[in-house]
Amino acid sequence: MDTVIECSALKKEFKINKRPKGFLGHMANLIVPKFEYKQAVSDISFRINRGDAVGFIGANGAGKSTTIKMLTGILAPTEGSITALGVHPQKDRKQYVAKIGAVFGQKSQLSWDLPVLDSFYLLQKIYQIPDQQFNQTLEQFTDILDMSGFIEQPVRQLSLGQRMRADIAASLLHKPELVFFDEPTIGLDVVAKEKIREFVRYLNREMQVTVIFTTHDMQDIEQVCQRLIIIDKGRKLYDGTVEGIKSTFGNEKKLIVQFESPACVYSIPGVSQKLKPNHVIEFSFSSDQVAVKDLVQALLAEHAVLDISITEQGIEQIIREIYEKGI
Repeated sequence: MDTVIECSALKKEFKINKRPKGFLGHMANLIVPKFEYKQAVSDISFRINRGDAVGFIGANGAGKSTTIKMLTGILAPTEGSITALGVHPQKDRKQYVAKIGAVFGQKSQLSWDLPVLDSFYLLQKIYQIPDQQFNQTLEQFTDILDMSGFIEQPVRQLSLGQRMRADIAASLLHKPELVFFDEPTIGLDVVAKEKIREFVRYLNREMQVTVIFTTHDMQDIEQVCQRLIIIDKGRKLYDGTVEGIKSTFGNEKKLIVQFESPACVYSIPGVSQKLKPNHVIEFSFSSDQVAVKDLVQALLAEHAVLDISITEQGIEQIIREIYEKGI
């Protein structure tokens, strides 16, 4: 497959001036400064192919933002190498940024006092987009992102959801091959989030644009990405499919049973019980130790049951446990 990004043994260290306390310490530091080195990213390697939609996540301070800054060419790695779209992101920055897009949920690239459309025209000049291509792309995105009702309004008058849609369109007017999304759904309501996710899916699956998606909302990951990379303390913890992490680490299940009358269920190996109101018992177990079918059959054989439901670990809970316990 066509490789879009290849990272090999990436490391990034930051040199921090260690200033002693007090006036004398400050003066001594001016003469003989002391430094310490903080390693933000350590020995990360991965490859991303054309058309992939990759969730790139990590807890605060995990090294996620530093890695993204290296991938976009803002920072250079201390050690290791990055090749993206056939070039070096920092050394060949002008050539590289013409082929990528970046959407930041907390930072707009639109001019605050200009109508959205005027910002688009400005970006057309910056990227030197031919008129015919620009008009076709603008018409397409206006329709898909439902921007016709606000495209001529100043950006400062837009709601957060409208501004986010306009920002996404602005980042894609030059038809980039690779797009970085950084928290694009942060602060949005349910309807606005779904519009953003739907468009990103369209962008990736219909237009074959490679997507790297960073977020703290695991619903974004489940609905947009096929692959997931997790980093923690500067190191890669997991690199695989979203379904793979759920099947590998999401073994904990809950069987919620409402009995016809108060039931006394004897202890079952590998199953914990929690009594709830209305003759309900919640059974918790690991699916690699207890089969759901066997548990249900055992309960039905001994008791009159009104209702049964089963819940599985959500990806958010799985990720949280990985952060806390590791892999």
